[in-house]
This record gives sequence, structure tokens and C-alpha cells, in this order.
Amino acid sequence: MKAALTRTFVRLLIVPVAAALAVLMAGAPGAQAATDVSVIAEKLRESPVYVDPEARDILAQSDAEALAAKIEDADKPVFVAVLPAGYPTQDLFRNLRTETGVTGLYGIRLGDEFDARADSSVLSAQGVRNLVASVQGTGDAKAQLNDFVDNALRNTGGGAPGSWSDGSGDVPVGGLITVGALVAAGGAGVYAVSRRNRRRHEEEQRAALEKLRVVVDEDITAFGEELDRLDFHPGEPGADDAMRADYEHALDAYEQSKSYMAAASKPEDVRAVTQAVEDGRFALARLDARRAGRPLPERRPPCFFDPRHGPSVADATWTPPGGAEREVPVCAADRARLADGVEPAVREVDTDYGRRPYWEAGPAYGPWAGGYFGGGLLPGLLVGTMLGGMMAGPGYASDYGAGYGDFGGYGGGDVSGADFDPGDFGGGFGGGDFGGGGDFGGGF
Repeated sequence: MKAALTRTFVRLLIVPVAAALAVLMAGAPGAQAATDVSVIAEKLRESPVYVDPEARDILAQSDAEALAAKIEDADKPVFVAVLPAGYPTQDLFRNLRTETGVTGLYGIRLGDEFDARADSSVLSAQGVRNLVASVQGTGDAKAQLNDFVDNALRNTGGGAPGSWSDGSGDVPVGGLITVGALVAAGGAGVYAVSRRNRRRHEEEQRAALEKLRVVVDEDITAFGEELDRLDFHPGEPGADDAMRADYEHALDAYEQSKSYMAAASKPEDVRAVTQAVEDGRFALARLDARRAGRPLPERRPPCFFDPRHGPSVADATWTPPGGAEREVPVCAADRARLADGVEPAVREVDTDYGRRPYWEAGPAYGPWAGGYFGGGLLPGLLVGTMLGGMMAGPGYASDYGAGYGDFGGYGGGDVSGADFDPGDFGGGFGGGDFGGGGDFGGGF
């Protein structure tokens, strides 16, 4: 947030100087369009939006500045380049990412076409595909790029690069006079921006919590229904102290989950709620086994596909669409479904794109999943999914809490130079693939 405020302040101070320079440069003889990838990368290190001089008919300068301000204020590593039709596309994303040297999400509007790529530590390949698909078919560049950025800012992990606010760009000497004259007035502006950004962040946190509240209330209700169905009475024939202890433990967990949810003020508070529900369900599983005379179950995580299914009974191989194969904990019913080649019963939640599996929903579901699956297990389960990609960035911890294990890699906005996975930036323009990273093997 501090970096975002600094960038906003600097932008407010140098806009008059930049505008004057633009007028002077427009009339300068011999001015040429800067179309080399290294020049585009240099500009993106200074500002999140670059419009090629030959593409100014695609996106007006005022619209580009407004888009850049939106990204900077959100403090997210989102880069947008607007290039003319016919710009060379061979390895465009890969070369731009190499030259820029900063982890992030890169969107390119090339003539009437649009595509994007991202470091997997910022957003998963599936997440990029979803973002790109959501804005395809929008002919107007201003509308398309604003839609893309709005969606990206809600889903991208990490923070903005420091180069947007470290003063590395050249400021003309004449502009220093303007800067000095504006400092006094700028102090009040920075304070106002600080308050506005803080309020906006709090509003976003509340909105995320309200989305989670629906899902968590369903979980608590389902847990309460399990308690009723068990129909255990501490004084019933055959009940012993161990059974009564399990039942009391489950009741305490049920009350705790309701109390924790009532007190929750931000998404990360939900983690304690689902931890309590998971603990209570295991106590019920032990009680059920004691009453039936079965061996006590081992402590296992809940079913990955829907924690309401209860504790898992085994690990099964599963491959998410567009992702890598992994072992996930499953309940008996889902283990049978997978063995029969049938889709498991997946927990879906409401998103801006309709009902989706929770691992393809927003970052607020990270604390919800973290309470069920703990820090050590969760990264392996979610790697390659949208939620896993979001949780990988360092910015995620500041917004939704930490404690989910080490996803590794660079976070958004970090300077990595050429040290990145080239597969994240393959595919794209030229080959008919506009799915946001779906084809990593092509040269275009």
C-alpha cells in the first residue's frame, strides 16, 4: 500500500512536466515510433501501460494514463502493451518478459487482437486463459483493456515492481521547479489518496468475506446436520466415556465454528472456522466407529473435492483440466467415481463467471481451504490451479493471510531478470491460440 501511495504521489507531481514534454516531443523533427522490444520493456519498467506511437489510434493517451493509474493504485504487477497490427510476433511474450525482467501478468493488444501471459507465481495458466477468454470479442480497445485489468486486479497475486515508484525515470530539471511548487499542496492530496485506498481495501475485504460467508455457513449447517443424524445420547445404552468425549468434542467444535464466523472481520479469519469444522467432523468419525465397533479411523484431511464429504479414506490420482497430475485425499464415494472414470462430486462456488470449483474461484477461498488442508498439504494440492497461482505471490499474504506453505518461485513484481519459466510465456499470437497460455510449445 505504501508503494502504491508513493507512485500516486509521484504521478500527481510529474504529470504537468510530462504533458509539457509530450507537446515538445510531438513537434520534434525526426521523432520515430519506438517499436523495439527492449524499448517497450524499458517503458513498462517505468509505467504499467505502454502505447506504441503507431498504435495511438487504438488507445488514446488519456485512456492509457487512466488505465495506468488504476493499475498503480491497486499495487499489482499487471503490464499492458498496445502495439500496431503487423508487429512481429515471434517469441513476443517471451522476449518482452526477458527484457522487462519483472514477474507479472503481461497483456498485449496487437491491432484488433489480444492475448496475455503470466509467471505462474502470479497467476496460473488456467487463470490467464480464463481472463483472456472473458474479454475476447470486445472490439473496442478501451473497453477490452479496462475489463481485462479489472479482472486481473481481482485475481493476480503479488505487488507492483518498485521501479514504478523508485524515481529511476528521468525528470527534467525544469520539472523540478514544478515539483517543488506542488509539494505543499501534494501533502494533502497524498493523505486523501491514503484514506481513499484504505477504505477501498477495507471494502474489498468485506466483499470477499461476504462471499465466503455463504460457503462457510453451508459448511457449518452441513456439520450440524451430521450431528443430528448421528443421534447420539450420552446416556444411551452402551455409551462409554470415550464416546461421550468424542461427542463433546464435536459439539464444542460446532459452537466454536459458529462463534469464529460471527466474529470474522476479514477473509483470513475464516481459516479458524474451517479448522474447527474439520476437527469436529473427525471427532464424529471416531464416535461413529466406536458405536459400530469398527477400528478407529486414522487422522486424515477431508475430501479434497468437497470437505463436506468428511474425512478422506485414501489418496487418489487426479488431473485438473490443463494441470498436472497429483495425489489428492478423497472420500470413499469419490474414490469409486474416479475408479469408474466418472467426475468426482466437486464443491462449486459462485464467481463472476458463474459456478466454478473452489480452486478456480477468487483468492479469498485460500483461507477457507487452508483451514481444511493445513499449510504443508495445500500447496501440492493446488499447484497449477488458479487459486494455487494466486496464493503463490507475496501480495497474497498481505491481503488474505499466510500460513499455507511455500509455493516457491518469484512473487509478482520481483526482479528476476531472465530467470523465469519460458513455458509460461510461450504460445500466443500468430497460431490461432488466444487462450492465455494454452499452447506453451509454439514459437508464436
